[in-house]
Amino acid sequence: MNNEELWKAVLGEIELTLSKPQFITWFKDTFIISNEDGHVVIGVPNNFSKEWLENKFNNNILKALQNFQEDIREVSCAIYSPQERQTKNIDIDSPVKKPNNQTINLKNQSGFDNSNNSSQINFSPATNLNPRYTFENFVIGENNELARAACYAVSQNPGTQYNPLFIYGDVGLGKTHLLQSIGNEIVRNNPQKKIIYISSESFTSELVNSIKNQTIDKFKDKYQQIDLLIIDDIQFISGKEKTQDIFFHIFNSLYQLNKQIVMSSDRPPSEIQILEDRLRSRFEGGMITDIGNPDMETRMAILQTKLNEKNFFLDNSILKFVAENVKSNIRELEGALNKIVATFE
Repeated sequence: MNNEELWKAVLGEIELTLSKPQFITWFKDTFIISNEDGHVVIGVPNNFSKEWLENKFNNNILKALQNFQEDIREVSCAIYSPQERQTKNIDIDSPVKKPNNQTINLKNQSGFDNSNNSSQINFSPATNLNPRYTFENFVIGENNELARAACYAVSQNPGTQYNPLFIYGDVGLGKTHLLQSIGNEIVRNNPQKKIIYISSESFTSELVNSIKNQTIDKFKDKYQQIDLLIIDDIQFISGKEKTQDIFFHIFNSLYQLNKQIVMSSDRPPSEIQILEDRLRSRFEGGMITDIGNPDMETRMAILQTKLNEKNFFLDNSILKFVAENVKSNIRELEGALNKIVATFE
């Protein structure tokens, strides 16, 4: 059994012990770099995958490996480059897909690529997507692991699972980043897909204008023809009867055609006030997941990632001070970092 066959067999066993979102999040784009003297080195795409596999799944991986090769005694992970993978002729068709051709900067301790490949994507202004928001530059922590996994799963198979997907959490925790990452990932893999990202307030304003201009049919037709509808801050349709009525029919039309619907809110559907029961029921009919406040380690990782994006260096003691004093809002965390960087420039 060569390394490729061994890793496929191991992944098959591990997949049975994890939820699909967890499996996709942590084991996608992994492979065996080396297998010598009882020590197996697993190639991973970034530093966060490395830390999670070594700290959370090390025993699972080791036991699975030993089921097929008893002399294995140690497992470690290493970040790889696409060139390294190509030289080893690794080709894993299932259950984990091959990596996208992105360059991993090994000097970037966050594990993210500073080249911002997403900027190479040709976006239609109609999508309202910001190409800066990608899964690659989203920092994963215990507070958002499930939400990120669910979003990534949706981006790989839109309309087939977790439909609708409903993400909730306080302001500034990364909901918008995750929602737009779904759209950007789908556009990258399927440019022909019709996608709209819009806030519920903009949706309502557009609806009001269509009523005023007597173009309501055109408005409904626009939204019923898309493949992915992403609505941010859906809680703001609370109490707006006409908006809820039109959105209900658009929702039903898309859902019946297996088109993907993704929504975010600052609270779960059960806590949105003045919301029609028929809408609440549909919001709760798919997957609901929350994003919590980031822990200290995640806040530090976010700060380091932002610094890497700016190609700027700050002493760890400064980052620790910021992380200890800004605990609940990632936007405030980034704002504090920007002020510090500005003083050194």
